[in-house]
Amino acid sequence: MILTTLRLTSLNARRTVAVRCATRRFIQTSQTQGSANGAEAYLEPDGNHPGVTSLLLNRPKAKNAISLRLLKEFQECLDTVQFDKNTRVLVVRSSTVGSFCAGADLIERASMTKAQVDKFLIDLRRALGTLESLPVPTIAAIDGPALGGGLELGLACDLRVAGHAVTKIGLPEVKLGIIPGAGGTQRLTRLLGLAKAKDLIFTARVLTAAEAHQIGVVDYVSDPETTAYDKALQLAQQMSANAPLALKAAKQAISRVPELGLESGLDFERASYEPLLHTKDRLEALQAFKEKRAPVFKGE
Repeated sequence: MILTTLRLTSLNARRTVAVRCATRRFIQTSQTQGSANGAEAYLEPDGNHPGVTSLLLNRPKAKNAISLRLLKEFQECLDTVQFDKNTRVLVVRSSTVGSFCAGADLIERASMTKAQVDKFLIDLRRALGTLESLPVPTIAAIDGPALGGGLELGLACDLRVAGHAVTKIGLPEVKLGIIPGAGGTQRLTRLLGLAKAKDLIFTARVLTAAEAHQIGVVDYVSDPETTAYDKALQLAQQMSANAPLALKAAKQAISRVPELGLESGLDFERASYEPLLHTKDRLEALQAFKEKRAPVFKGE
């Protein structure tokens, strides 16, 4: 009985330490120049994992609601990543624990003219289109509410990871007299199919992380002792260890699937495959396999 109690106490202590470490790691990575100078969106390379970059949303008091300024800085970050050879995987996340993106800033929206709203929607469409078409894999680390435009932002990423305790994931726009206007009707339908997308949008149902995973809105849910960012970082590490040019070609080929028939898709796959045969990374992979070592890829 005493031994059992000691084991349980030790296990609980380890879990408590794991949670504290995960939270501490999350907070420490956010204490950067970007947050210090008041940027609402900024890039942060992961010093411990070369090739992995985070794009952080930094409006903690507004739960990262998308303001005009945040959207502008978000687009600037995406434009930087698009031509950054050092970024192999991008993780989109909040700068603070317990948040992701609560959608558009409705307080700011109330004071905007129709022309300003129209421009905001055009700029948001462009930003999410840029995010979706980035040449590197992208992962949304959803550690808090992802509602409306927040979920639409997540849908523009290649993969979505939700924190185990997240309880608000959805597209509730019809409750506000509108519809998802930043790609939600289109990207959610491509992801889930007509019936499931109609169900979620028509009912305006808000999901927990587990429910979102079961339906397919998110791809992973973090373990209870960790955050969505921890899991996203784990995935990013696995991806960034692979050949950068191959990752880009794979994303390019997969992303064209919805718009191509099978034969045209196979032709496009072959066209994406052929140039890789003559890259230095391909030769390095073969040499590393022969020498029974891990390859060192340079994106060449």
